[in-house]
Amino acid sequence: MNMEVLEPGLLTTVQDCGRHGYRHLGVGQSGVLDSFSAAVANILVGNSPGSPLLEMTLRGPVVRFSVPVRIAICGAGIDAHCGDLVLPLWRRIDLAADSTLRFGACRSGARAYLAVNGGFEINPLLGSASTDLRAGFPGLAGRQLLAGDRIRLADGIRPDCAEPRIARSWANPSPELDLKQPALVRLLPGSDQLADGDVLHAAAWTIGSASNRQGLRLSGASLRLRKPREAISEPVMPGTLQLPADGNPILLLADAQTHGGYPRIGHAIRADWPRLAQLRPGERVYFVPCTLEQATNLWRSQQQGLARLAIAVSQADQA
Repeated sequence: MNMEVLEPGLLTTVQDCGRHGYRHLGVGQSGVLDSFSAAVANILVGNSPGSPLLEMTLRGPVVRFSVPVRIAICGAGIDAHCGDLVLPLWRRIDLAADSTLRFGACRSGARAYLAVNGGFEINPLLGSASTDLRAGFPGLAGRQLLAGDRIRLADGIRPDCAEPRIARSWANPSPELDLKQPALVRLLPGSDQLADGDVLHAAAWTIGSASNRQGLRLSGASLRLRKPREAISEPVMPGTLQLPADGNPILLLADAQTHGGYPRIGHAIRADWPRLAQLRPGERVYFVPCTLEQATNLWRSQQQGLARLAIAVSQADQA
């Protein structure tokens, strides 16, 4: 045993970059909801961006490491302590053996990520260690973490330190993930047109309490289709904005089903999925029209930024 869960938090799961290439078989993607924060956390500790790590929702766990570890915490503004020491986010931190890491509530945002150098030893399924809560695989027995769970760490750096050691440099999440700013999410047009397309972009949409990893349930102005049609099951994916009969849209996230019968009125661009992952019930999101060229450029820019960060961390380690 290298890591023991003393308290599980509200919803803590093992995730990576998800399972891809199996939607035609009815297998969803799963994986981290905020891919940007997860990638940064992994890069800071020296892992590949898609390595398995812990996703913590709204309130984090309490875990104990039996060996020295190198960690990073990114994403939501979560309270994190090791003993009496408050741990910063977006930095590399070395912890001594038998350290207890205590997470509290997310003060801003909804999801935080804990990466450990080397990652977690999880038997993958269909090329991914991600937890699919609805299907029940794999992660740790296909479920959220529970008190008493033990997870073995993969081989990695075991720092020689008697107390926490915090790196002086840090990663800046802005402008990719600025939780102090209103949530603006860019939308590509969907295959179904609204009777009044301006309504979708004219006002804020409120995140409903029934939202989860499968999707965000939104409330606001009631929407209607320009040409109502018979419900036919069609492919959907994370980012799809669906319109149920009640006029309140649903924006699908990583645990989205592979097919659905609701009309598709838009698609959130991939570069904005991390901001969607950080929305809490009661918060608001604004939709902005976007072109495919803009979406491609924004995604490419985000990935280039992560690549530059990986180079900078590697050079700092060699200095």
